[in-house]
Amino acid sequence: MSNRTTPLDPRLHEYLLGVSLREPAPMRALREETARLPEHNMQIAPEQGQFMQMLLRLMGARRCIEIGTFTGYSTLAMALALPEDGRVLACDLSREWTDVGRGHWRQAGVEERIDLRLGPALETLTGLLEDEEEGRAIWDFAFIDADKTAYGDYFECCLRLLRPGGLIAVDNTLWDGKVADPAVDDADTRAIRQFNESLLADDRVDISLAPIGDGLTLARKRQ
Repeated sequence: MSNRTTPLDPRLHEYLLGVSLREPAPMRALREETARLPEHNMQIAPEQGQFMQMLLRLMGARRCIEIGTFTGYSTLAMALALPEDGRVLACDLSREWTDVGRGHWRQAGVEERIDLRLGPALETLTGLLEDEEEGRAIWDFAFIDADKTAYGDYFECCLRLLRPGGLIAVDNTLWDGKVADPAVDDADTRAIRQFNESLLADDRVDISLAPIGDGLTLARKRQ
């Protein structure tokens, strides 16, 4: 027994999935299609998608923002966890990648819950903030999984858009362990380190860095 997080080797990871993953068929089909792409490692792990669904259901979330859609697996996970009148505003630059997910969203019956905005995410978020209706603090949840050097800017925009008690989930905050390796000093790693350190001192939010997937930081907006 240990008071540290149990490391997941491949055998234990397969066991974890075998006894806990309840992945709907459209999500599994999308994950398998994405696995054939050279960039497949950009997709979140299936257990992370299910964990995010649990968070949304616990919160009673209705309105979500996603920054970084890729092929839409996390988008689909969130949309399936929302009520019929729920909405995911998904931000991405690539029509090619997001088109992979559209048919699976449709098959799952949640395409109408997803509002895909193609273009620079900061422009989309700035547009929301300037909108008299959308810019009010009415959003429940935000998921940030895009270019790492802009994490701080995305976080600030999302914090303004979220209601008190709303939750921001930030992906890749363990960055395959590189954040803890002083020999690694590329721009993305420096940006994630800086983001992690700034969040630790941010008294506007309650935080937890969960060792799921590649590290998922949860930041709850205080009242």
